[in-house]
Amino acid sequence: MPQDVLRIEDGFYILSTSSRVDDRTVVLKQGDAFAIFDRSGDVEEIGTGVLGLYHHDTRFLSKLVLRIAAQRPLLLSSTIKEDNAVLAVDMMNPDIKHGDDIVIPRGSVHVFRSKVLWNSACHERLRIHNYGLSAVTIELSIDFDADYRDIFEVRGTHRAKRGTRLPGECTKNAVLIAYDGLDHCVRGTQFVFDPAPDELTAAQARYTLHLEPRAEASLHLEINCEEGLPADASARRARLGRSSRHASCYEDAAKASADELAQSRDDDPKIVSSNEQFNLWVNRSISDLYMMETKTRYGRYPYAGVPWFSTVFGRDGIITSLEYLWYEPSVARGVLGYLAATQADSVSDAQDAQPGKIVHEMRHGEMAILGEVPFGRYYGSVDSTPLFVLLAAAYYERTADLDFIREIWPNIERALAWIDTYGDADGDGFVEYARESTNGLVNQGWKDSWDAIFHRDGSLAKPPIALCEVQGYTYAAKNGAGMLARALGMREQADTLHAQAEALRERFEKAFWCEDLGVYALALDGTKQPCRVVTSNAGQCLFTGIASEDRARRVAQTLMDTPSYSGWGVRTVAATEPRYNPMSYHDGSVWPHDNALIAAGFARYGMRGAAARILSSLFDATLSFDLHRPPELFCGFPRRPGESPTLYPVSCSPQAWASGALFLLLRGCLGLQISAPERCLSFNNPMLPDSVNELRITGLAICDASVDLAFVRHDDDVGINVLRRQGRCSVIVQK
Repeated sequence: MPQDVLRIEDGFYILSTSSRVDDRTVVLKQGDAFAIFDRSGDVEEIGTGVLGLYHHDTRFLSKLVLRIAAQRPLLLSSTIKEDNAVLAVDMMNPDIKHGDDIVIPRGSVHVFRSKVLWNSACHERLRIHNYGLSAVTIELSIDFDADYRDIFEVRGTHRAKRGTRLPGECTKNAVLIAYDGLDHCVRGTQFVFDPAPDELTAAQARYTLHLEPRAEASLHLEINCEEGLPADASARRARLGRSSRHASCYEDAAKASADELAQSRDDDPKIVSSNEQFNLWVNRSISDLYMMETKTRYGRYPYAGVPWFSTVFGRDGIITSLEYLWYEPSVARGVLGYLAATQADSVSDAQDAQPGKIVHEMRHGEMAILGEVPFGRYYGSVDSTPLFVLLAAAYYERTADLDFIREIWPNIERALAWIDTYGDADGDGFVEYARESTNGLVNQGWKDSWDAIFHRDGSLAKPPIALCEVQGYTYAAKNGAGMLARALGMREQADTLHAQAEALRERFEKAFWCEDLGVYALALDGTKQPCRVVTSNAGQCLFTGIASEDRARRVAQTLMDTPSYSGWGVRTVAATEPRYNPMSYHDGSVWPHDNALIAAGFARYGMRGAAARILSSLFDATLSFDLHRPPELFCGFPRRPGESPTLYPVSCSPQAWASGALFLLLRGCLGLQISAPERCLSFNNPMLPDSVNELRITGLAICDASVDLAFVRHDDDVGINVLRRQGRCSVIVQK
C-alpha cells in the first residue's frame, strides 16, 4: 500500500500531507468502455472506490499505479482535451534518496503520461525526461490488477458468491489475467508493454531507466478488455500480445478517436457568444454529448451517465435527444430506432414488461446475465413509452422524415395501445404504475428513489401511482401521434387521438390541480388521492402543454418563489415540504435536465423571462463545476453570496441529459421552433441571458437548407439578423 494511504479496517484514508487531497477524478469514454482515473492517471482503491476501466458493466482494471523509485510522482497538472479524447498528465519526481543523501533532486525528472480509449482498450504513452545536469538511473514500476466486479458490486450490492480468478499468464512483454464468471463467460485483461519491462510478473512491470542529461525515454502500455476467452490456460496464453501493434498503437488510437469526434461534429451547427465562459459551457456540453454517444446498428445512442449509468436507458436517451433535437436531430433517429427494436412483445413480471412497452434499462454484466439484478432488459419505467411517441412526433416536426415515421409507425401504435391498456390498467383515464418484479424499481417515474413520491404528511404514496408529468407526456404523445397520423393520411385516427388528448387534459385539470398550493399535485395514489406537495414535476407539465394558461402562470410563480427556487435552479421538492432535504437524491436537490424542461415549459407559455433566469442561474453554477461540466444533480441549499453550489457526492458526471440541458434552455429563451414540413424557422419574442450580449448560430440545417443567425441584445429586446441563407427556408420573428 502507498505510504500516503492508510487502511483502517475496511476503509482507506489519505494523509493530509498527500497530494491525493485533491480527490477529483477524470473520465474517458468511447463506445461501450469508460474509464475513471484520479488526476494523476492512476487507479487505486481509495475514496469512493469507483476508479477503473469498465466494459459492459464489468471492471476490467481495478489497479494501475505508477511509481518512481517506489514513490508517487508529484502532480503538476492534469487536463482532459476539449474534445474529451485524451487525458494528459504532467508530473515530476519527488526527492529520491539513497540513505540520507538526495541522489535525484525534486523536479529533475519530468513524467508525461497520456491516455486514450479506443475499441475497448486503454492506450497509454509515458515519456520520462531528465532535465537535471547529471545522468540519472531511476526505477519505474507499474502495478496493475483487475477485480472483474460487476458495476452493481462496485456500487455496493453484496454477492453471496462470485466466479473464479484464473492464474495470470505472462510472456516477456505481455500479461493476461482472467476471471471465469458464474455466467460461464471468461473475461480477461491483457497488458502489453513496449518496450518489454526489465521484470514482468502478473501484477507488476519494472523498468530501470538510465537517462543522460536532456535524454528522454518513451514507454507504451495497452490494456485490452476481452470477453469470451477460452477456459483452457494454454489457449489463453497463445493469445498474449496478439492484439497489440506496440509503439504505433497509442498514436493510431489517439488519431482515430480524435478523427471520429471531429467527423461527428463537422456538419453540426456552431454556437458562439460574446461571453467566453458561456462558450466554454457550450463546448463542454457538445463534447460530453458526443463522448456519451455510442454507435449502435440503429444509429447514435446517448448513454445515460458515468459511472453508474453508462448504458442504454430509454427515458434518458429520449429526453437527451429531445433536449438537443433542434441542434442535432440524427441522434433522435438513432434512439427511436433502437427503442423500437427493443420494444416489449410479451408479458414478463420479472422484467416489468408488457407488449408495446419501451425499455427502461439494458445491462450486459455478469449479475444481469444471471438475473441477480433484473436489468438485463428491464421495462420498469412508466414514462418511456409515452415519451417514445412524443419524441417520434418531435423528430418528424424537426426533419420531415416521413419515411422513417412510416417505418416505426407499427411501434408507435403498439406504444399507444400499451398506454390505453396496461398503462391504464384500472381504466380511469390516467397512466399509472405498480411494479410486478419482486426486485424491480418501486417508483417508476424519473424520480425513482424509494421515498420520492409522498403525501403532504410525509407518508409514502401507495401504488398504483399516476404521476402528474406522465399525464403531460401522454397528452403530448396523443397529440403528436395525431399529427403523425394526419401526415400519414389517417385522418380519422388523427381526430380520435386529438380528442383523447383533450379529454385527458380536462380530466387532469380536475384531478390534479391544487388551488391552495398553486401547482399540480405530484401524483394520485392507488386510492386516487392527490399527493398535495410542491415539486418540480408540476413544471414539467408545462413542457408538454397540458396546463391551462392561467394555471401555467400560477405554477411558474410557485416554482420561482423562494421555497422551490434555490438561486441555482428549481428544487425537486420545495423547502416547505416534510421530506425536503437539500442533500437527497430526489427530495430537494437541483437537476439541470429537470430545470431545462421546466424552463422550456415556461417559454411555451410566453414566460421567457423566467426561462432566462433559470438559464442564467445554471450558467452561474457551471462556473464552479470542474471543466464547466454540469453534473447529474447538485444539492439544493440556498444560494449564498460568494459561495458555490454544493456538490452531490455520488452524482454522475458527465450525465447526458445534464449536458443536453443547455440546448433546451437556449431554445426556450430564443423561442426557437422548427417546422421542417413547412421549411420554417421561427423565433417568438427571443431573449438572451443577462451574461450574453451577442450570440451566433451558424450552419443550422432545416431539411436541405441552412442558415446563419446573429442575435444582439438591445435595451428592450433581442434583434435577429440572418447572415446567410442557403436553400428554401423562411425565418419568422414574432415580437
